[in-house]
Amino acid sequence: MKSKTIHLLHLTGLTWAVPFVRLFTGDDAKEQLLQIWRLVGMPAAAILGFLLFWQLAAQQINTSLGTLPGPFQVSQQAGVLWKEHWVERQKATEFYARQDARIASIKSANPAATTKRMTYTGKPTYLDQILTSLKTVFVGFLFASFLALPIGVICGANKNIMTALNPIIQVLKPVSPLAWLPIVTMIVSAVYAGNNGVLSKSFIISAVTVAMCSLWATLINTAVGVASVNKDYLNVAQVLQLSPSKRIFKVVLPATLPMIFTGLRITLGVGWMVLIAAEMMAQNPGLGKFIWDEFQNGSSDSIARIMVAVLTIGLIGYALDRLMVSLQKLVSFE
Repeated sequence: MKSKTIHLLHLTGLTWAVPFVRLFTGDDAKEQLLQIWRLVGMPAAAILGFLLFWQLAAQQINTSLGTLPGPFQVSQQAGVLWKEHWVERQKATEFYARQDARIASIKSANPAATTKRMTYTGKPTYLDQILTSLKTVFVGFLFASFLALPIGVICGANKNIMTALNPIIQVLKPVSPLAWLPIVTMIVSAVYAGNNGVLSKSFIISAVTVAMCSLWATLINTAVGVASVNKDYLNVAQVLQLSPSKRIFKVVLPATLPMIFTGLRITLGVGWMVLIAAEMMAQNPGLGKFIWDEFQNGSSDSIARIMVAVLTIGLIGYALDRLMVSLQKLVSFE
């Protein structure tokens, strides 16, 4: 039971909790307490020191909207945003309740009457913006991965193709999302007519921009990993007369997983950063638009709300990276 718990903690990235498990199951107390201080105490002390520095420094900085908010003011605005979300959800619930009552009244008076159910159109809340950004970055990440992985495998397996495509990759790789955004916007607007539901035009534009800017890390890492596969593995596959598809899925990809996941982690991180910039510039729904709207709003609480968004972006980016690490450990052969 102990070993399974520790394995699960390592798998989920909660390695800081391992000394607690060892301590409570009878391992050397002094050693585990030192590990707890190193893994939990030192980071906690650093965070407290950062918050204290932030609070003291914020009091010395005056902006056009007042003093720069400290941690307390930012946490207050986080609570306000949470309350605003639930107020908006309550309004939606009441809207649908009134609509159901109206439809029931019409049906009772005339069972053959045709009724139409309306969708609540209240403004998106902060949590709605977070969910929109998460959906967009995952779609963009999947799109980037589906493009990058097969191209990377082909480039890694064939030096001539890699030589041919390398100039194109090196030219397109450093292009900023601010350069891709107008091009993607024009192309999507020309070829895609839908503008409702999950696949709205703004959603597609943001997702494609994320994919175009973030796929290169996965493509390059996959190509390098495939090209670096131990020749002995390939010789064994040849002796066993494996088909090309089996050789890729049974030998090449398993041996390349560490490199592939390194590329995927970078791709997801870059995609998350690109998304925020794309949402700000294109005014597409999401955290980027929330930040821009608060900047334009210019109220006394705007800076604190922007800081809430900045911390949210950082925490979500960290969580996405930990997710990829856990997934790598789950599928690795270590």
